[in-house]
Amino acid sequence: MPKLKTSKAAAKRFKKTGTGKLKRMKAGKQHILTKKSTKTKRNLRKATIMDKTNEKNMKKILPYL
Repeated sequence: MPKLKTSKAAAKRFKKTGTGKLKRMKAGKQHILTKKSTKTKRNLRKATIMDKTNEKNMKKILPYL
């Protein structure tokens, strides 16, 4: 069985938690921030857990994470 390749784009964006779930940062914090409220920008700072629907596909492209 050959080694599997890790998707480097995904490896930079996701980290694994202690329980094995995938952690990601929220989108929408890069630009066009003037029209967003302070509360919205504050909530975008926090990391969140990857939802269950995509987790199977993500574990396929991140075999060693």
